[in-house]
Amino acid sequence: MPCNGAVQDIVFDTVSLQGDTVHNLYRPYPVTIDKITTETEDKNLKTFRFVFVDPEDEAKFAYKAGQFGELSITGKGEIPIGIASSPTEKGHVTFTVNKVGLVSSYLHAMKEGDIMGIRGPLGNCFPWDRLKGKNLVIIGGGFAFTTLRASIVYMLANRDDFGKISVIYGARTPGMLLYRDELAEWEKRPDIDMHITVDATQDPDWPYNVGFVPTITEQKAPQGDDDTYAIVCGPPIMIKFTQPVLEQKGYDGDHIIMSLENRMKCGVGMCGRCNVGRHFVCKDGPVFTLNQLTQMPKEY
Repeated sequence: MPCNGAVQDIVFDTVSLQGDTVHNLYRPYPVTIDKITTETEDKNLKTFRFVFVDPEDEAKFAYKAGQFGELSITGKGEIPIGIASSPTEKGHVTFTVNKVGLVSSYLHAMKEGDIMGIRGPLGNCFPWDRLKGKNLVIIGGGFAFTTLRASIVYMLANRDDFGKISVIYGARTPGMLLYRDELAEWEKRPDIDMHITVDATQDPDWPYNVGFVPTITEQKAPQGDDDTYAIVCGPPIMIKFTQPVLEQKGYDGDHIIMSLENRMKCGVGMCGRCNVGRHFVCKDGPVFTLNQLTQMPKEY
């Protein structure tokens, strides 16, 4: 599925041509669960690494950072989840899943080697062509850091294409941070500024920030200008209080890019569950600029 970025109208094809065959968008690609990683101390967030049963399907599932897919389990249903891997990571695709409902609970009980399905890729992506050569501030909170993780890996793999990269990422406690090994690795790199924070901690040796993401954004994010963009993804309350901080720091509405997760279900704009006015988050998003959002009803 082509990705047209956050600042363009989306042409959402219902089929994609693969040579002389037509792939049915509603038919999942069969995948094998290759690896399962428990991410958080409450064990409710796990990262699943999938390998396509047919190696040719990997090329057909051509995605960009910011898109999502439907994880499909026969007899149980589907769930839309942001893709946590970068397209630069070959041989697999990964998703981090929060255990909150029927499908996600069943998935959490599955084992390495089990076979299920992935449908997609779906939605638009972050506008990477526009972001080339620009400074990026990545701001995330909680388990919504998944597509941001994909974006960071993508940018680091193409480091010369981007200017300064700053990351502000927060969780409730240290044990609720995702991808902790990678966070530690990124902390050591000279070409990325990491600002990790937690709402609270009892650990006297905690080496990073303590405070809510909007507060750390006010303290650590660079000033906005024509060459600096902010990408924001997190809980609605975090986005609500981070947006005015960025505006106060000089980011205009076209330079604040947000990824929404608004009641998505079918992934193709058919069920109408994720509509915001005349727009569908799954089809026209999930990536929007602040300027786009200000023209939509406050239903997100």
